[in-house]
Amino acid sequence: MVHLEGLPVISRKHVFTAAAAVALSVAVTGGANAQSRDQIRAVGSSTVFPFTTAVAEAFGKGGKFKTPVVESTGTGGGLKLFCAGVGPSHPDIANASRRIKKSEVEQCAANGVTQITELKIGFDGIALAYSKKAPEVALTTAILWKALAKEVPVDGKLVANPYKKWSDIDPKLPNAEIEVLGPPPTSGTRDTFNELAMLEGCKKTPEVKAVVADEKAREKVCMTIREDGGYVEAGENDNLIVQKLNANPAAFGVFGYSYIEQNRDKLQSAKMDGVDLTAPNVASGKYELSRPLYVYVKNAHAGVIPGIREFIAEFTSERAVGDEGYLADKGLIPEPKDARDAARTSAVNLTPLQL
Repeated sequence: MVHLEGLPVISRKHVFTAAAAVALSVAVTGGANAQSRDQIRAVGSSTVFPFTTAVAEAFGKGGKFKTPVVESTGTGGGLKLFCAGVGPSHPDIANASRRIKKSEVEQCAANGVTQITELKIGFDGIALAYSKKAPEVALTTAILWKALAKEVPVDGKLVANPYKKWSDIDPKLPNAEIEVLGPPPTSGTRDTFNELAMLEGCKKTPEVKAVVADEKAREKVCMTIREDGGYVEAGENDNLIVQKLNANPAAFGVFGYSYIEQNRDKLQSAKMDGVDLTAPNVASGKYELSRPLYVYVKNAHAGVIPGIREFIAEFTSERAVGDEGYLADKGLIPEPKDARDAARTSAVNLTPLQL
């Protein structure tokens, strides 16, 4: 699997102007004290939420700064808040379970958020989890696509998904209603699931290409999820999904590896194309539904909102993201040492993002 390190570089750099910096400083420390903040505020991905929360708690225990406020809003929702503007009414940090999109960077720039530091904090695997009360299940991305696509090819044409049970797709699968609880469109997990599971599973179904020749039209078909109850948007509350899976052993849930690790007593994860969801398989890319996780920092707020540089230094420290770090205990899969060192340098220098 190819991760996102090697993307092309845009030659234009966004520069935060001195005038804007002065305006922000005045808004925070000048006559607008009622609107100022002395606490870091982070928003975004429910997958990254427990990691950022753990760092926030460790940071707050240091006693020099207040414990940051961390909100779980979903990746898309968090980046929308992050990119809405500069100043104390806007968040300082965005957590993301996918890389920021070019359109989001442009939206940031349009609202004055013209320098962003990107930190890749580690890796995560997307689990197709189910109750430990149920027998073990092995899936493939092709089976998953057939189970969840809105339309599938039958007898040379696209039709509304006729598969109601897993056994309708493959007699070896459970004779149970297809029910997958997953995140909404605002979630980075949903975006990644669409790309790594739906699109890749569709590509492994040659009948689709025979029916839909146009590549863009085919991609849309591939990533459009059924709306007849087979896929249930369960919001951003992963703990609620865990409870529902425990109550219904026939259902599956879509969420990050860390939640499997925290709920091994209740849940198990389906093999995907014959590969188990394990930390080594995710880090190597052998497990297909693996992805990097990100934290984005609004550079304009550093030195104005107290503790931002110190917080990201904690986040990128070996005691947090290292092989034996406290985030590994939470389920984060560490990057290789050289990549961690590079991320730390980027954090310390607040190196602006270049897509």
